[in-house]
Amino acid sequence: MFKGTYRYRLDGKGRLPVPPAFRRELAATGARSFVVTLLDEGVAAYAPVDWERLEAQLVALPAFSKPVKGLTRLLASRASDCALDGQGRILLPPALRSAAGLVREATVVGVLNRFEVWSAERWTSFLESSERLLEDVSLGVEWPPSSGPRPQGKPSR
Repeated sequence: MFKGTYRYRLDGKGRLPVPPAFRRELAATGARSFVVTLLDEGVAAYAPVDWERLEAQLVALPAFSKPVKGLTRLLASRASDCALDGQGRILLPPALRSAAGLVREATVVGVLNRFEVWSAERWTSFLESSERLLEDVSLGVEWPPSSGPRPQGKPSR
């Protein structure tokens, strides 16, 4: 799982250093590349096995649903395979860098099954506007987690 926040500089060719912990996660799957695509205001990078799971989920959705077609087109048409080079970097495609506002500074954020690459400015803006989510809604996630599984059948009070 990808987690943590890192700050990096893209070089003049658009190569991004991948955090060592993320490279270890990728190596554990036996892969040497990521699949990247535009997601929200940044670039999302998936290990190939996780991208294949996403593809399977999309294919399982109603094929003629307008929102499903739109989402599938957007994710797949912007997707690109990015191999790790010998120095642990990936070359982000120019179109994705431009759309995500990535010029020099990048914030790399682990988001469990993927990591995301944001411009520093967009990431700061996202944090400022999203902090209230922690207060407004739990999305059914218990925090802090309980020490063990709950007994089935009766809700806790």
